[in-house]
Amino acid sequence: MKTKIKMLSMLLIGSMLLLSACSSNNNSSDAGATSDSSESSEPAGKPTELTVAFPIFSAQPKDMTLIEDALNKITIEKINVKVKLMPISFSNWMQQTNLMFSSGEKLDLMPTISNYNQAVVQGQLIPLDELLEKHGQGITSALDPAFLDAARVKGTIYGVPTLHEMASVNGITMKKEIVEKYQIDTSKLQTIEDLEDVLKTVKAGEPNMAPLLPSTIGASILNDYKTFDELSNFLGVLPSFDNDLKVVNHFETEEYAEQLKLMRKWYEEGLILQDASTNQTNPLDLVKSNRGFAFLLSAHPAALSEGAAGGVPMKTVAFSQPAVSTTSQITNTMWGITVNSKAPEKAMEFLNLMYSDKDIANVLIWGIEGKHYVVQSGNVIDFPEGVDASNSGYYLNAGWLFGNQFLSYVWNGTDPDLWEKVKAFNASATKSKALGFTFDPTPVKTEAAAIGNVITQYRLPLETGSVDPDKVLPKFIENLKAAGIDKVIAEKQKQLDEWTKAKQ
Repeated sequence: MKTKIKMLSMLLIGSMLLLSACSSNNNSSDAGATSDSSESSEPAGKPTELTVAFPIFSAQPKDMTLIEDALNKITIEKINVKVKLMPISFSNWMQQTNLMFSSGEKLDLMPTISNYNQAVVQGQLIPLDELLEKHGQGITSALDPAFLDAARVKGTIYGVPTLHEMASVNGITMKKEIVEKYQIDTSKLQTIEDLEDVLKTVKAGEPNMAPLLPSTIGASILNDYKTFDELSNFLGVLPSFDNDLKVVNHFETEEYAEQLKLMRKWYEEGLILQDASTNQTNPLDLVKSNRGFAFLLSAHPAALSEGAAGGVPMKTVAFSQPAVSTTSQITNTMWGITVNSKAPEKAMEFLNLMYSDKDIANVLIWGIEGKHYVVQSGNVIDFPEGVDASNSGYYLNAGWLFGNQFLSYVWNGTDPDLWEKVKAFNASATKSKALGFTFDPTPVKTEAAAIGNVITQYRLPLETGSVDPDKVLPKFIENLKAAGIDKVIAEKQKQLDEWTKAKQ
């Protein structure tokens, strides 16, 4: 959960993905049919060198060379590939990778983080369909076909989704100490409206604590509360993830108006952080310092398992709505082969190992056994004696980033059965009727930019209750229309209709 909050803060996206992970105590490799056949038929010769870039939250790990050595011991034997890992800080990720593309610098594999469609439109990734068929059986066998289809842009796959939670459900996470202090019955929290009595209880008992907070810096209270498929960019949505595939302006719906009235009521009653629209403090820091109690989030099994986030014990509860998978959730983190690659077939063979080989997964996610982690029991690991997060030579805590997280161990304090629960959660989730549709904003990019400016002006104060929606919402809608939102929705509807027809 700690990593999820960091991710929300840095990238403003919804979903609690980020418990550390890994689910096997078997450290022998299990590469699947493709890697096995590659191993047996790989000709002798100089290894193909691949450059693999990925973003990290902290400074470059001091043991990166050791990680590369451990990784290459496996990859040279299996597919005759030598990998150069290139960690890049999140703050420099977009700028540095864009420079690599413009200069033609060597780069074979990279993930896209919330910008998959943009990377495809900009021509940064190559088509993968034939490569997947030839060298990607470990990938295709690990992924639900619907999730792989969600990666198609105009019928072509350019990236492979990372395997973790592939759906989410609306929920709330609360400071566990306060939940227990006031004996809050969390089983009664089935809808967002059910929160009111809890928030009032906290307000009465903890007058210096804001009951409800934004989910991250720069976000609104409703940022991670979704009852619709945002269809890539919020500018035209699919209510209830279906709506007979009819796109509407979410900001013009009765549901949105009612949500804003509720936010305003709670704000005026002191149930929402009073400077929520301008707050620059991470919500967990507010919780940790006893200035805040709870915030809404997109929940999943990793988030729902009890644990400490940022050193704060939290209690997370999912509302009663079903979990839903949307294209945006599936394509949030994708691995692709770049146009700069001179060895795309070898790049696909390595990518296949990321999704099918347990040794590869655990080296990338956790490092070297005995040095960076030790197996406590079963599939549960922890730091070796004398090692912690501050002095470990390799502690990314970003298992969600590297291919197939289900192959990896789970960290001490995490449910040992987490990955089986996540798999079941993914399998049981409702799929949006538009799962697989990706909107191309190019034909209306001018209008989309103008609308973005309007949303920036109005959405945050409205969705934190800071302004009166009866007065401000009509102005918001009027300015959206003036900026061209009806034209954008018409274009999105056209593309969605064409996508639907092509699927029939």
